[in-house]
Amino acid sequence: MDVYRSRPRVGHIQFLNCLPLYWGLARTGTLLDMDLTKDTPEKLSERLVRGELDIAPITLVEFLRNADQLVAFPDLAVGCDGPVMSCVIVSQVPLDQLDGARVALGSTSRTSVRLAQLLLAEQYGVRPDYYSCPPDLGLMMQEAEAAVLIGDTALRASLHDAPRLGLAVHDLGQMWKDWTGLPFVFAVWAARKDYLAREPQVVREVHEAFLASRDLSLEEVTKVADQAARWEAFDAELLERYFTTLDFRFGPEQLAGVREFAHRTGADTGYPTDVTVELLKAAVADR
Repeated sequence: MDVYRSRPRVGHIQFLNCLPLYWGLARTGTLLDMDLTKDTPEKLSERLVRGELDIAPITLVEFLRNADQLVAFPDLAVGCDGPVMSCVIVSQVPLDQLDGARVALGSTSRTSVRLAQLLLAEQYGVRPDYYSCPPDLGLMMQEAEAAVLIGDTALRASLHDAPRLGLAVHDLGQMWKDWTGLPFVFAVWAARKDYLAREPQVVREVHEAFLASRDLSLEEVTKVADQAARWEAFDAELLERYFTTLDFRFGPEQLAGVREFAHRTGADTGYPTDVTVELLKAAVADR
């Protein structure tokens, strides 16, 4: 990238699930070509929509709501094709007994919350009493029958805390797969269309850098997991399983999952049910 120009303002989700997408940037040196901002998925989504970031991961719900302003990066997402491990419902009772019960939302991702609400309503026929609270499983279970958690908090809760407390863990990715047979996409990477118009080459270079980082990280996933385990509350074996369980692709099958989610939830969330996803490079709408 041209060192005499402003570096692109790029978002970085501060959860372990995105580590394989950023680890390789440091290894290849391309990290220095970006003005990186770390935050939660929700905050990064808001900053991208407001124009405070040029390129960033954005939760699926917010991408669909703002697709007219954004261009998605092909073959780059955070999702799953079956279990995801870090987006879960932890419950004291069977899910079909949650009608009218209190369910705590400790998630910072609107997509995970919406997916949980959709699955409980359509698969289990229940309408719980939802409320938001800090993601502390012990405190949640004092006031609620179940809790929705994502990210590192969900990993800790489902692997450490829930078994100790005798709670059931329901993986949202597996629940979606069992219901629809499709992968699920929690977040995509996108550039603002106005930034793409000004800096098309920079956007393409950032996209290529992320793809190269992901591929290198997955090739060296044992090393990534070993290094991360030095600073995290999870051992290297668990982290390697987690990184290889996640699906970082965004191709035709993932697009089908996005369209299915949009069709099932669009009327309730303020975006069209027949969504158009514009992809970088192809410059065509994929319906």
